[in-house]
Order: sequence, then structure tokens, then C-alpha cells
Amino acid sequence: MSTTGNLPFLIGIAGPSCAGKTELSRRLSVLLAAPVLPLDGYYLDLSHLPPAERMQCNFDLPEVLDHDLFVRHLTALGQGHPISRPVYDFATHLRTGRLQAVSPAVVILVEGLLLLHWEEVRNLLSLRVYVDLDDQSCLERRLLRDGKERGRSPESVRRQYAETVRPMAEKYVYPTRSFADLVVRGDAPLEDSAAAVMARLPAGPSRS
Repeated sequence: MSTTGNLPFLIGIAGPSCAGKTELSRRLSVLLAAPVLPLDGYYLDLSHLPPAERMQCNFDLPEVLDHDLFVRHLTALGQGHPISRPVYDFATHLRTGRLQAVSPAVVILVEGLLLLHWEEVRNLLSLRVYVDLDDQSCLERRLLRDGKERGRSPESVRRQYAETVRPMAEKYVYPTRSFADLVVRGDAPLEDSAAAVMARLPAGPSRS
């Protein structure tokens, strides 16, 4: 697929934590040979704080993300320019110092919890998708993910979910469902959700 003659088609995928955003993005990336830009890579570096204090930060607030850099990068990609995005380490809550290249393509996937929170970001997206899932299922998935991938204890995951994840989702994430062009279920068959998104593509972006 090539960007020749057309600007990239940006598909934004938002929704609550562990609803299935990443899985859907990965599947669409394969189907469309499309790069993925994760909003999670834009968490602000917390190297100025001791490790214990980093763990106490509320990572579900919009202000913990580097909004300005994300918008600059998203704008550049939308105009057909390559970028080098930051890489974030969730175990230490630090940016690794490494950069990952993201090249423009006919379709670019953009994925993140708070993706539809900012009007400026919403306006840059060609298609806005919201992955919906009930709170209990999200918690159960988060327990599995954070235990396996981030070395977290079930107690710490449950505490964080109750203190910040759930209330911040109610305040900042759930309301953004109304901005979506398409809502899919996080517990629906992945192929069905991917097909629903691909059905919304214009005639131009080809399928691989």
C-alpha cells in the first residue's frame, strides 16, 4: 500500500482499559498492513520522582500524557510525514530513551484510552472507533495483563482499578463513546469487529 496521491486515512481506536483496543489494532494492522501509533507511548517521563512515588501517580488523567508531542506527531503522520515516537516502560514509568519509527501509509491506526478526549485529536482522525466492554470484564482482563506483563500483584491491580482506573474512566473515557463513528464490543469475535471497521473504509484504501 502506498500514500501516493492521497493523505493517510487515520483510524482512531479508543475505549476503557482492557476493553480490547490493542487486540483490534493488531488485527487491523495485519489485515491492512498498517502501522500502529499507541497513545500509551506518550506518557510523560517520571524520572524526577523516586520509584515509590511514580507508582502512586494517577496514570488515567489526561495531563499525564504528552498531548503536545502526540498532536504534532499525529498531524505529521496525517500529512504523510514519518515520525519517531517515544517508547515507554510501564514497569519503571520512564521513557526508555529509544525512539521507534512510524512511517506513513494509506491507513494508520491510532490507539489509546483517552484518544477521543481531546477535540483537537478527534478532528485529526478519519474514523473514530470505540471499543466497549463492561467494567467487570475489563477488571478481569487487567488482572491477567498486569500480572503477566507488568509483574503486578492482584491486590495492587484491584486497588489501582478502584481508586483511579474506574473513576477516571467514568469521568474521561466513557463519555467519549458519543464521539465515535463506530462502536464495537470488546467481547465480540475479533474478526467481526475488524470487519465492521474495514467496512467503514473509503474505496481508496486497499485491503491486503
